[in-house]
Amino acid sequence: MTIEISDHIRSQVETTPHKPGVYMMHDAEDRVIYVGKAVDLHSRVRSYFQPSSWEHGKERSIASETVELEFIVTDSELEALILEANLIKQHRPRYNVRLKDDKRYPYIKITWADPFPKVFITRRMEQDGSRYFGPYTSSTAVHQTLDLLRRSFPYLTCNREITGQDERPCLYYDIKLCLGPCIGAATQEEYRTMIRGLTRFLEGRSDEVLADLEKRMHEAAEALAFERAATLRDQIQSAQHIVERQKIVSSITADQDVIAFAREEGDACVQIFFVRGGKLLGREYFVLEGTQDEDEREVMAAFLKQFYDEAAYVPSEVLLPARIEEAFIIEQWLKSKRGAKVSLRVPRRGQKRELVQMAADNATETLAALRAQWQADAHKHEQAMAEIQEALDLQQPPTRIECYDISTTQGTEIVGSMVVFVHGVPRKSDYRRFTVRSVHGQDDYASMREVLGRRFHRWRMATEETAPGGGGKDVKGWAKLPDLLIVDGGKGQLSVAAEVLQEYDLLDRVPVAGLAKQREEIFLPGRPKPVLLPRRSQGLFLLQRVRDEAHRFAITHHRQRRRRAGVASQLDSIPGVGPARRKALLKALGSLDGIRAATVGQLAAVPGIPREVALAIKENL
Repeated sequence: MTIEISDHIRSQVETTPHKPGVYMMHDAEDRVIYVGKAVDLHSRVRSYFQPSSWEHGKERSIASETVELEFIVTDSELEALILEANLIKQHRPRYNVRLKDDKRYPYIKITWADPFPKVFITRRMEQDGSRYFGPYTSSTAVHQTLDLLRRSFPYLTCNREITGQDERPCLYYDIKLCLGPCIGAATQEEYRTMIRGLTRFLEGRSDEVLADLEKRMHEAAEALAFERAATLRDQIQSAQHIVERQKIVSSITADQDVIAFAREEGDACVQIFFVRGGKLLGREYFVLEGTQDEDEREVMAAFLKQFYDEAAYVPSEVLLPARIEEAFIIEQWLKSKRGAKVSLRVPRRGQKRELVQMAADNATETLAALRAQWQADAHKHEQAMAEIQEALDLQQPPTRIECYDISTTQGTEIVGSMVVFVHGVPRKSDYRRFTVRSVHGQDDYASMREVLGRRFHRWRMATEETAPGGGGKDVKGWAKLPDLLIVDGGKGQLSVAAEVLQEYDLLDRVPVAGLAKQREEIFLPGRPKPVLLPRRSQGLFLLQRVRDEAHRFAITHHRQRRRRAGVASQLDSIPGVGPARRKALLKALGSLDGIRAATVGQLAAVPGIPREVALAIKENL
């Protein structure tokens, strides 16, 4: 197959330097379609545009679609590796191997820098002195893990300022899920000792933790503190219950991650076993995209770079099913993250080989289960769209559904939401929020009119920009029209939507419906009676999911605005605090509670806050 390479691309290739770095390839719409790294940028980039490389489908597609090259020179291959991982995460190019979900994975966070550390789940790691464990793929599993651990390590979950002088504790103290430092039932050192045990337990050092708990139980009994000894006994039993679930898989006490993957028809699933101190602490699976036509070693290398870029902990040894070409540079990178040597090993026999095989078997089983689930979901979605098409008398199945909702409280902080489902699945990249500006007071119809008017005004602008000769780019996807537009409400909201569509000459092109919640009635223009889908139909389930998602998205934005407005009003009422100082305070201290808890000295340390204003803040809050 012959590919015509433009003179512009040939010129860019020839001027690419013979230095290490990262290259990015852009298509005609200026999207990054591939990111790669190289020790010699010139040689690597040039290879894509040689006929000998076009035998492979991926290289041929990249070469034919690339209209612009971009490169960043680095001082070393290690720097190039780190930059490549960051750029893939940022652009998610379709020809790179990448983790399927672009959402952030959950972590367990322990706020170790606080006097009384708290434990909770977060999706963002920060350099704030906290300890992190993860990432995990299932937030439900993390919640279940913490629920179990809390019986042994009753950590704080409230927002009280711990002084040890509160008159009464909360209910969690009474049911033995909190040590009660708020009333002085536990000192700061006792509480931090407990949190230290939780941290070690999450690290896999359960034997040390159990031995420490047993020692403290015996000491309490000898001191005749029988109630304290009984509490420790209960904690030991709960911890032992968790330990019993941890399978001993290795006689070697080193920490290991065991990684293997399975592929079928373009789908790929990676399985990781977390072995800590010889015990299988847990396992996670990750689904990959863009693995077609990729060598097994390339897939594994791509996963390692993306996973450990986000991982909270790097073990001393990573076991793999096959050797990868970038092993040396990845080991260097992992060493810089761990602060100690990290080895990538491919075991050939013995216990370690059995572990890799077990991970591979689990990856195969997991992928098979996922593919069956995906196929079942796809069938349900097709059935749902067919039922909606028939019930609403549409010309084609509603592949793209847009739904709109309004959220307000007594006419304040009015917001609108637009959610998009494609083939029955939420497309969150196309979601949009609208802050309603022209409506004052409670008027949902006028609010819906503004939201829909702005949406289709942007459609008109986008289509004009993307028309031949327009020169613009449909960056946000406003030019895409829905196959079905839904408004949350009955005849009133439907008539508003129909009027807006008529204004833009779209009423004949965009089917519209109003979904009333009370009886799940579907109202259509020109029909006096509503349509009722069967209660157990897949079509109704899909419409309900779309409507509920629009409501959730709208109300979340509304609450955020109300919260910000409440914080602003409280701070703006303080003499000497205006928008600039309010912003500085929130940036430095995080929230109104953080400002309230800060000392006068801490407030005065915020840039732009004089001491007299800090005193006024403390007095008013």
